[in-house]
Amino acid sequence: MPPSTFSSLADLQVEVESYGLMGLTSSVSADFTRHTTVVQLRGGGAIGAGEDVVYSPEEQLDFQRAGAVHTLTGRRTLGELCELVESLELFPRPPAMAASRRYRIWAFESAALDLALRQNGLSLAQAVGREPRPMRYVASAGLGQPPTLAPVTKRLALDPGLRFKLDATSSWTPALIEQLVASGAVDSIDFKGMYRGTSVDQPADPVLYQRVVDAFPRAWLEDPDLSSEATAAVLADHHDRITWDAPIHGIADIEALPFPPRMINIKPSRIGSLRELCATYDYCATQGIAAYGGGQTELGPGRGQAQYLAALFHPDGPNDLAPSAYNQADPPPGLPRSPLTGDFSQPGFRWPPAPGA
Repeated sequence: MPPSTFSSLADLQVEVESYGLMGLTSSVSADFTRHTTVVQLRGGGAIGAGEDVVYSPEEQLDFQRAGAVHTLTGRRTLGELCELVESLELFPRPPAMAASRRYRIWAFESAALDLALRQNGLSLAQAVGREPRPMRYVASAGLGQPPTLAPVTKRLALDPGLRFKLDATSSWTPALIEQLVASGAVDSIDFKGMYRGTSVDQPADPVLYQRVVDAFPRAWLEDPDLSSEATAAVLADHHDRITWDAPIHGIADIEALPFPPRMINIKPSRIGSLRELCATYDYCATQGIAAYGGGQTELGPGRGQAQYLAALFHPDGPNDLAPSAYNQADPPPGLPRSPLTGDFSQPGFRWPPAPGA
């Protein structure tokens, strides 16, 4: 049996002398200003970076105001540093969402991985012994309320070959669905059926599910709510194209799904720990489960890191990892087209930024 992915990283020596936090802010839309925090671990003349994608602006500001309050200094293995991070209370106050703890752990552990690789003169690709390939991506676009085709056509004007993952809502009309079908650009539909108490909740809607299933016979169907008999019946013959995102925090969640999946969305920040992320990649490989990656509206190094992992582990999936500028209401022209390529020879865990990435 080949060594586990984590074992190829865990024994890397890493020395932390200090760390710092840097806040990032971007107005994504009229009603959504995104706040994230870059974690920078410093040591041996190198800086390792990760990004905290906690969604609460107040929790981000609390984090930044508190500053570097944890003792991470010293020389240890990367595995030991990750264990230390996971033992700490990383929030000044308990977070409103349990998932936020994983997001913050990933910010520190991705920074630790970046620093360890830089100090050892290794790229992530070299360290795990994998050959990166051009990373195919799709773009997400909210269609507004009331929903219109405009966000799709605006982006297709920039890149006629762009593919999409769209969040279906009960406000989608048959006419709008016909327009989306005519665009020929939809690879996957996200039902958002696994979210509770968020701004993107979409209750189970068998009418919507039936319209989508009929209109997009080859699209992936992400996160349906199968708790009602009506929606479960609509999708009973389509299990082979159902994928899962929000419930997936590691191997146990995959095994707890109602049926074995062909495909899942692996978000590094949603899993949180580097050890569990690596184990999840290994598990999917042994079980024959395909994967794709997803973003969290990152503003800094987090998007490039997710793209890097996708290039290593699932470059051909419908990776929801378009350059971050596609999240803007009016994306600029000249964005790099899919598939993305990068220089993987440099030490560390950061994809050299392309324009708009």
